Amino acid sequence: MTTARYRPTWDLALDPLVSCKLCLGEYPVEQMTTISQCQCIFCTLCLKQYVELLIKEGLETAISCPDAGCPKRGHLQENEIECMVAAEIMQRYKKLQFEREVLLDPCRTWCPSSSCQAVCNLEEKGPQNPQLVQCTSCDIEFCSSCKANWHPGQGCQENMPITFLPGESSSALKMLEDDVPIKRCPKCKVYIERDEGCAQMMCKNCKHAFCWYCLESLDDDFLLIHYDKGPCRNKLGHSRASVIWHRTQVGG
Repeated sequence: MTTARYRPTWDLALDPLVSCKLCLGEYPVEQMTTISQCQCIFCTLCLKQYVELLIKEGLETAISCPDAGCPKRGHLQENEIECMVAAEIMQRYKKLQFEREVLLDPCRTWCPSSSCQAVCNLEEKGPQNPQLVQCTSCDIEFCSSCKANWHPGQGCQENMPITFLPGESSSALKMLEDDVPIKRCPKCKVYIERDEGCAQMMCKNCKHAFCWYCLESLDDDFLLIHYDKGPCRNKLGHSRASVIWHRTQVGG
């Protein structure tokens, strides 16, 4: 990645300007950043905002070149990211990387309690074969496959509701299904916590869009017609325009 160096303004004027593919502005080379893996070049400000957005939204752990037509499909290296973001954002990025590693590791899984969030080890047979897991940190016993309370002699239900909330026992769950703050992505089964009012959810793991209330897919419903009729009518929770704009940015 190129590094900026100070030069007098009269010297900069002699250099040709370089175009940024993101904002389409033209800048001297000192205000540009080149991605080492693919050699694509962008203005430093645009690239910084792009990287920060992906990290803050938790959308990516491997940050790709923002040029959709990048011939080498390049990615930013960790040292390149560290040069352009604040320390707390970099810390979040490393946390996302670790979470992704655990998610893909067949011998590790997360404790379902968000107040604990310890990493639990599994036997080599992997999570496809349900096994009893006891968290060494909070002592919760859960099924390695569906993450619900351990259910010996019973198969995992496809859409088994969470029988205990983070930090609570199974007897403490006294709320309606719509009010449960954590549900599973209907596609990849990763747990998702809803912390805002919007009913359209997009899984950070597989990018599947779905309705929080009925779990119906919204992948092919870009205009969110789902919220114009049926039991979920008028339950979107945000203006349609703002949700569609956000979805466009995430999809892009």
